[in-house]
Amino acid sequence: MAYTIDVRAFTDAISDRDLEQLCRENPDMRFEVDAEGKLIVMSPTGSLTGEKNADLTYQVQSWNRQYKLGKVFDSSTGFKLSNGATRSPDVSWIAIERWNSLSDKQQRGFAPLDPDFVIELLSPTDDLAKTQQKMEEYLNCGVKLGWLINPDRREVEIYCLGEDKKVISNPSNLSGEKLLPGLTVDLSDIF
Repeated sequence: MAYTIDVRAFTDAISDRDLEQLCRENPDMRFEVDAEGKLIVMSPTGSLTGEKNADLTYQVQSWNRQYKLGKVFDSSTGFKLSNGATRSPDVSWIAIERWNSLSDKQQRGFAPLDPDFVIELLSPTDDLAKTQQKMEEYLNCGVKLGWLINPDRREVEIYCLGEDKKVISNPSNLSGEKLLPGLTVDLSDIF
């Protein structure tokens, strides 16, 4: 379950420093900030969703270790998107050249970079429409490829920059297409 809190009564916007402190002081919660500066508070995922998230991260990380084309990040990683939002995709990947262009300080904080690839795994408490809006936000910020995986419906929505969204029912695996050559994610443990 996610709740959006308008913090304008206290501050114009949540700063990166404030968000980092909030995360440190509340380790059992997950936080994001939308493009309007509103704080989004999310509870931790359930155990089954966490296991599926770990599986997805592992598969992308295993591929990346073989090809060494970028950096893979898990759901606890926040990125300062180009629209001003700070988001934490369930799995994300950034091409190595883009990652290496950041300073050490930028890499340590909420990296001011839109990921190249994101995965969002819909949990039973997530709102589908809000998660679809988040996927559109990623595309609007320049994310090249995104997958919204809905285990309950056994569907995947594929978002590609400059293309219409595709919905695939009951796929056994997903391809990283041209962006992530050689990546095939097995969905048998997800569905």
